[in-house]
Amino acid sequence: MNQQDVNKESVEFNKLEKKLRRNVGNAIVDYNMVEDGDVIMACISGGKDSFAMLDILLKLKQVAPIKFDVIAVNLDQKQPGFPEHILPEYFKSLGVPYYIIDKDTYSVVKEKIPEGKTTCGLCSRLRRGTLYSFAEKIGATKVALGHHMDDIVETMFLNMFHGARLKAMPPKLLSDDKRNIVIRPLAYCREKDLISYAEKREFPIIPCNLCGSQENLQRQNVKAMLNEWDRQHPQRVYSIFKSIQNVSPSQLADEALYGFKDLAIDRSGERKEYEYSSEEISSSGTGTEVQYFDINNL
Repeated sequence: MNQQDVNKESVEFNKLEKKLRRNVGNAIVDYNMVEDGDVIMACISGGKDSFAMLDILLKLKQVAPIKFDVIAVNLDQKQPGFPEHILPEYFKSLGVPYYIIDKDTYSVVKEKIPEGKTTCGLCSRLRRGTLYSFAEKIGATKVALGHHMDDIVETMFLNMFHGARLKAMPPKLLSDDKRNIVIRPLAYCREKDLISYAEKREFPIIPCNLCGSQENLQRQNVKAMLNEWDRQHPQRVYSIFKSIQNVSPSQLADEALYGFKDLAIDRSGERKEYEYSSEEISSSGTGTEVQYFDINNL
């Protein structure tokens, strides 16, 4: 690679890094994800997304106008062949405080879930309970997960297609027992940018042997659908994500969110002019005069 190519690649990487930092910063501000004095427990799986999240959080920590701490935590689920040395060595190279939690959720999942069936649901619940309780033990005020915009949109479609629910993953979440707050700093970041970033930063990525090999996952089908849409309309995934930030309950059908049963006409005030509201009656079965009806007597 000649010097010109090196310079071009450096410029492109700087643009990408600034874009991701800006997106993370905007998400943090929009949802008040990080507050002064926070202790952020960054959950690191060994995948590209959590590595990028940790990398960006540590860089923002250096320049942020507030003070907060970041602690890296990995849950070692005892998957066969998991390279246990990689993450501790990486965390030490960064100088970031870290914990490795040992919990054999792998055996539990393999015992409970039949061969060929999706393991993600149970695996996720087991991880969540362990991480929530550990966050309390170390005094973490926020639990940071590496889900990005594509994850959030994919989850919405999965819930629609397979759960009949209009539900996604929020950028910020209070746990059901109100004892933990989960944040997703990458909520505004696209997966394709994170892939490029991980390649440039050469993160020591560890593949998941538990669920990564399940090619029949419904999430893979949704991802393929969104990738095709993204190819044809590059802004579509972004537009779908923006739609969950601009919800109009009155234009949906959930009676628990909007009182459809109690809707009533109110014509007591002066009516504003409707656009294109003038009309001409060419024919009527009520005579020459327009007949007005009292709806209370119908």
